[in-house]
Amino acid sequence: MKKILPIFLLLFITAISFGQKEAYGDGEWFKFRVHYGFVTAGYATLGVESKTLKGKEVYHVRGFGETVGVSRWFFKVEDDYQSYIDSEKNIPYKFIRKIDEGGYTKDIEVDFDHNLKKATVKDKKHNETSVFSFPEETQDMISAFYYLRNNLDTKTIKEGDVIEMNMFFDKENFKFQLKFIGREVLSTNFGRVNTLIFRPYVQSGRVFKEKESLTVWVSDDDNKIPLLIKANLAVGSLKATLSEFKGLKHSFKIIAK
Repeated sequence: MKKILPIFLLLFITAISFGQKEAYGDGEWFKFRVHYGFVTAGYATLGVESKTLKGKEVYHVRGFGETVGVSRWFFKVEDDYQSYIDSEKNIPYKFIRKIDEGGYTKDIEVDFDHNLKKATVKDKKHNETSVFSFPEETQDMISAFYYLRNNLDTKTIKEGDVIEMNMFFDKENFKFQLKFIGREVLSTNFGRVNTLIFRPYVQSGRVFKEKESLTVWVSDDDNKIPLLIKANLAVGSLKATLSEFKGLKHSFKIIAK
């Protein structure tokens, strides 16, 4: 049952969608069903709300995932991820990670100073505060999702292209890499949809079979909605399927039968 855990984290790291300026806005909301075949392991949501943080207009994005039913009885997961993103510059000002994964807990808050290139990390569980430097154009794991939606031109991308991004997570800087696989018509709960396919690089070993064990399908339209995530694990496979949505900024294009 512990193999269901990575999908909640990876939904917020790797369900990356891409488009032009203003691909999303206040009120956008996604719900994903996480499942082994027909068996539902849990649900994850992503929602956007306009707010003000220290006098700046921001989007407050919250991602929440939890196990349900029998899966929760075997291995309880409640993951809460939040980011406060500048609504014009697409940079994060604050990131929150509060998780409970089978008794393994973290309660971390990160404040980003983009002028000084410093991240102040507050570990509330251990009552510790530390400061780290970060490179130019660094994102957190939530803001990356929305940054790429607004800034990557999918009309010029070619099969095999690899996108790189500076990311800061917990207390570390690292390069997030994503490979473009191609285009495909995908059958979804909402109908047949033109999609873009990406594979984020992950670490092979204990959880994943190899570094390209994740595949992500996003709608090839102005919204770039994450529709499906498939994870090939060391044992078995797991999927996260978009089951509900609302508040899209653009019309959702379905292929007529």
